Amino acid sequence: MKNYYINDKRKLARRRRLIPILLAGLVIVCALYLAWSHRQDILAVFGSPAEDSVATDNATTDNATMGNATMANATAVAAEVPEPPRREPVQECRIQDGDTLSSIFDKHLISQTTLFQIMDADEQILALDILRPGNTLTFTFNPDWSLERMVLSVNPARQVVYRRVDAENFEFEEVIHPGTWVQQTLAGGIEGSFFVSAQNAGLNDQEVASIAELLKGRINFRRDLQAGDTFQVVRRQQYVGDEFTGESQILGIRIICRKRTYDAYLFSDGKYYDREGNSLMRAFVRYPFKGSQRLSSAFNPRRRHPVTGRVSPHNGADFRMSVGTPIFAPGDGVVTRTLQHRFAGKYIEIRHSDRYSTRYLHLSKFLVRKGQRVKRGDKIALSGNTGRSTGPHLHYEFHVAGRPVDPVTAPIPIMSSISKKDRAAFKAKVAELTADMDLAKAVDGPRLSQAATTN
Repeated sequence: MKNYYINDKRKLARRRRLIPILLAGLVIVCALYLAWSHRQDILAVFGSPAEDSVATDNATTDNATMGNATMANATAVAAEVPEPPRREPVQECRIQDGDTLSSIFDKHLISQTTLFQIMDADEQILALDILRPGNTLTFTFNPDWSLERMVLSVNPARQVVYRRVDAENFEFEEVIHPGTWVQQTLAGGIEGSFFVSAQNAGLNDQEVASIAELLKGRINFRRDLQAGDTFQVVRRQQYVGDEFTGESQILGIRIICRKRTYDAYLFSDGKYYDREGNSLMRAFVRYPFKGSQRLSSAFNPRRRHPVTGRVSPHNGADFRMSVGTPIFAPGDGVVTRTLQHRFAGKYIEIRHSDRYSTRYLHLSKFLVRKGQRVKRGDKIALSGNTGRSTGPHLHYEFHVAGRPVDPVTAPIPIMSSISKKDRAAFKAKVAELTADMDLAKAVDGPRLSQAATTN
């Protein structure tokens, strides 16, 4: 029994000695397994060295292919998207319907500050207030793209140049090209309305309107004229080179209406008279207000600015008067402008004839509208203090042939008939124009009968 017990103890001791050996073996096996598994994971992610070489070659090829495709796509996109327009130092804009000065400046990337500086310079001439289709603006820029000069081309014979004086100011210069005046005599017969008949004879809308305005007090064009009546017109038109400027002037008109003749002739004093020398224009009054008003600033085309010292023309006469003083038309005419201007304030322009026009600035209220006909003495506005004004006053301008004159001292048409000293010259002029009309009347149909060129 004892021996059996001792043998069991020995077996147990041997088993106990094997346990560490077995545990050590198990640890080694686990370690080897873990190392092998880790290597498989690495190969799965990065591949074997040989695979890496192949993958690198393939990647290089793919990248090259992708790069070529990208460059091709970029080239195609560049071909489809147009390049932004190149900004030129000199840019021209031809005025279209609906254009405004502000929209034009925005289009040419010119600041609103510069716009106000240009308008400031334009206050004395107001050439930019009515931009007509066909007018052009030419901009000249400095290297930093600030505006150096702007030219408004009203027509081939008239430009207004605005030049930068300093960082805050521009000055203007009006450039007039005399061109060539071509005299023509046109004739026609009444067929339907006078308007259509005159157009068929070669007269334009402006010329027909001038004739209607000239003779409106003597003839009713709708009622008095009948088929078979005839007319002859002597006009002259201005050209610069071969281009018509749009400027024309009626020198003489004769309408033979059955047994009566209505005529008008332009004399050297700028007024129209009938064959006997009686004026067809009502006389102007000197001032567009009643009573006496103090002259606060006289007409001065060479006035110098008190601060800058540069020439800043004063193209009218200023009269101090309280706000709300009635302003009257000094002569018959048509209202051509009723506008609100940043510097001139509310202002009105009246066209009295092809030769005469007047302007009224800094008003407080309009009493007429654009296109309205007015007679001498009609109330047209109330004086005010609008725009850039140092106090309540009226700025009054009188223009002759498009040029401002002194409204206080300039000779205005107040004669009712040709003076004795001018009568012989007037009769000679009438005889010359009548001879042209007789020649045109002998031509069958509305044809050009004569063309004489004068400078």
